[in-house]
Amino acid sequence: MSSLTLAARDSTTMLRRNLLHARRYPSLTLNLLLTPIMLLLLFVYIFGDVMSAGIGGGGADRADYIAYIVPGILMMTIGSTVIGAAVSVSTDMTEGIIARFRTMAIHRGSVIVGHVVGSVLQVLASLVLVGAVAVAIGFRSTDANALEWLAAFGLLALFALALTWIAVGMGLASPNPEAAGNMAMPLILLPLISSAFIPAETMPGWFQPIAQYQPFTPAIETLRGLLLGTEIGHNGWLAVVWCLALSALGYYWSKAQFNRDPK
Repeated sequence: MSSLTLAARDSTTMLRRNLLHARRYPSLTLNLLLTPIMLLLLFVYIFGDVMSAGIGGGGADRADYIAYIVPGILMMTIGSTVIGAAVSVSTDMTEGIIARFRTMAIHRGSVIVGHVVGSVLQVLASLVLVGAVAVAIGFRSTDANALEWLAAFGLLALFALALTWIAVGMGLASPNPEAAGNMAMPLILLPLISSAFIPAETMPGWFQPIAQYQPFTPAIETLRGLLLGTEIGHNGWLAVVWCLALSALGYYWSKAQFNRDPK
């Protein structure tokens, strides 16, 4: 049996292990998933009239704001769900199971791969649930064709992969699961200072570059362009560059942390 086949087999085993853990202990994923759903309902039904008037120059309605906010909420869902990967990896590191895996005849990288693939699958399931809630309260994408929907799904999956690798690195670098959860909190906070809820050009001038060139804003604007037909401009390639850069950073960071000698 080739080394590639062994790696695929062991990674599949670790993926099954992580999915079983997620099924048996769903509270963490559900708690993280409640944040974007509650923000979606809050901003639509409590602040929707005021916010829609702001983005439409006084003539918009709540339906316009639902269309505007949903792409941002989907990206926030990714940021909040991958925190579970950081906590799960840190739990494995602190409870000693990783030390036991090191003594077994399994592919060394399969442990991390199982966490990454499992987290991405959980993120995609969370996106489907949040998307269903958005459709239930009135979100519609009538301008997007099949190719644009496929591109939007690909962007969400790529962004989920990038943030998952970063979250795994955070989990490996944390001394305990509580610290891992705290270290990963910027993945929830960054969307709040992006264009998820209001256009970046309406923010204070000194703050606009921070909002415009962080990872979430280009991805959100690209998703809006694909689903709603707005102008994408340079945001498309910026989003892809951010995803590739974060994936590479998270991968090499995680690999270095995992391969270090245990204390």
